Amino acid sequence: MSVTSLDKDLDNLTFTLVADFAAPVERVWQLWSDPRQLERWWGPPTYPATVEEYDLTPGGDVTYFMTGPEGDKHRGWWRITSVDAPRSLEFTDGFSDADGVPSADMPTTTTRVTLTERDGGTRMEMRSAFDTREQMEQLAKMGMEEGLREAVGQMDGLLAG
Repeated sequence: MSVTSLDKDLDNLTFTLVADFAAPVERVWQLWSDPRQLERWWGPPTYPATVEEYDLTPGGDVTYFMTGPEGDKHRGWWRITSVDAPRSLEFTDGFSDADGVPSADMPTTTTRVTLTERDGGTRMEMRSAFDTREQMEQLAKMGMEEGLREAVGQMDGLLAG
């Protein structure tokens, strides 16, 4: 599995996932920059994603839903804040209601993805920052850690294919 570490920092309200891949930075970047490839790994295997709107430019939006094993749909969105292809991406990540409207009563995170060359492959770091400890704990109870580990774990197969 590609995930090499998960670090929860309660003092700084961050959650950082590090993964190493045997693929060049440009190839790993494609998993983020192509909505059809993003769909194949964003979300745990039992909750595959469908990307509805995709604008990977500063100020742009990405909207999607994940479909659970019982057919239940869980909607989410990103608001892109910065892109430095193929090295980094930053976005605000949040939840939406059944109509795709961002949910004001659910927490959002600021996520920064960096891709760097390492040992002939790529190291990916995803750092999610939370506004409060309560928000961090709420998303942890919802399975954020395991879900992210499972989602990123699917990237190896896509890179090998």
